[in-house]
Amino acid sequence: MSRLVSMTEMLQKAKEGKYAVGQFNINNLEWTQAVLTAAQEANSPIILGVSEGAGKYMGGPKVVSAMVNALLDAMNITVPVALHLDHGSSVEVCKQYIDAGFSSVMFDHSHFPIDENIELTKEVVEYAHPKGVSVEAEVGTVGGTEDGVTGGINYADLNECVRMVKEAKIDALAAALGSVHGTYSGEPVLGFDEMLAISEATGAPLVLHGGSGIPEYQIKKAIERGHAKINVNTELQQQWT
Repeated sequence: MSRLVSMTEMLQKAKEGKYAVGQFNINNLEWTQAVLTAAQEANSPIILGVSEGAGKYMGGPKVVSAMVNALLDAMNITVPVALHLDHGSSVEVCKQYIDAGFSSVMFDHSHFPIDENIELTKEVVEYAHPKGVSVEAEVGTVGGTEDGVTGGINYADLNECVRMVKEAKIDALAAALGSVHGTYSGEPVLGFDEMLAISEATGAPLVLHGGSGIPEYQIKKAIERGHAKINVNTELQQQWT
């Protein structure tokens, strides 16, 4: 029987308690062991993020789910652990990961019109919630950095965020507000005023993608303004290499 939990309760507690839960992306067995060991030592809930690429590399979602559940038993992990699909590219992929035993999924249709984004996200939610699986969605687009050039940032619109939360009934909202995947060119410039407005208008736990490289004081400001989940991947990649 799976010992995984969804993100819903842990993120609601984090939002109310003014702290954030870390999502740390995993790419192999040793990576997963290290992240789980750190969470247990810190007595902290944790979210294990798995991209589609990493999922394929590790043998598919069923293999990843079985590996994580086996490690929870073998390592005697007692802190809450969610296993989360990061940036699911389609409704079908999200359903595949849910059926494989993942306790949470992110459906990322943020590059498409908001009406389509909401409608397809609702389909994921309607499939996930009866199975106890939490759903994260994105509004706006998180930027990306390659070869020192940063681009592709599209700030989330307040009204679109409200619509996504109310109409799709998601459990967590990734509102793009200046963060990027990968490394930053200079110090990050985040939309803190927009964060607060979106948090107050939606009431949803916010998710900060691209957490690697953001200074601690900015992380704290983001948490104060409604972020309950911070995603970290690049820093783990750098440590691994």
